Amino acid sequence: MEPTLLRRTVSEFLGTFTLVFGGVGAAVITPPGTGIGMLGVALAFGLTVLCMAYALGHVSGAHFNPAVTVGLAAAGRFPARKVLPYVVAQVAGAILAALVIYALATGKPGFDLQASGLGANGFGAHSPEGYGLWAALLAETLLTFLFVVVVLGATDTRAPAGFAPLAIGLALTLVHLVGIPFTNTSVNPARSTGPALIVGGWALGQLWLFWLAPLVGGIAAGAAYAALAPERSAVRTPRGAGTPAQQRI
Repeated sequence: MEPTLLRRTVSEFLGTFTLVFGGVGAAVITPPGTGIGMLGVALAFGLTVLCMAYALGHVSGAHFNPAVTVGLAAAGRFPARKVLPYVVAQVAGAILAALVIYALATGKPGFDLQASGLGANGFGAHSPEGYGLWAALLAETLLTFLFVVVVLGATDTRAPAGFAPLAIGLALTLVHLVGIPFTNTSVNPARSTGPALIVGGWALGQLWLFWLAPLVGGIAAGAAYAALAPERSAVRTPRGAGTPAQQRI
């Protein structure tokens, strides 16, 4: 049976919750001085999307990211009428994950929300390495573009079957290795929204960039891939592959 829209949105909610809990949680909860470092955080994001793509890809397509959803729609691989329900579910999952991370972090005496930043994305004074607005905007747009191109290519029916989650997980790891010094790496407006709502202040004030840049990058990737590889065929979802969606329902 084809999954209902409710089941798909619940899948997106759960997958995005896990992505944010795993990735942001790894950055926030690990003790200072014994931390897993930038490579560990990048791997945490990559591994969570890899695992959840295999687990839930056959239900919702495993977008877990509004930029991926709009990119697939721009490429003609996802119906426009389902974009908003997916995005709402993704943002809700990210917010709940950020709340859970905050609740866990406050269980340790001396936790300071503002000092921690709860993994929020930022630029200027809130960039890990002090990168300004334009550098952050360019980095987030380009990294999202490249990531969504990988998603589109890996899930193309002409690509090797069953390996899409691996390619996507590794691509997200690479994107974080490059992007963390700039902005803590967003490439995902839902991931940025959860922590920003809790931190407030500067994080909310800068949140606009982490919606604008990923959405522009995702749409550009969808348009570029559709032009580069215009021939599309039926959806292929091998047993257990969990590849992201190519629905045209």
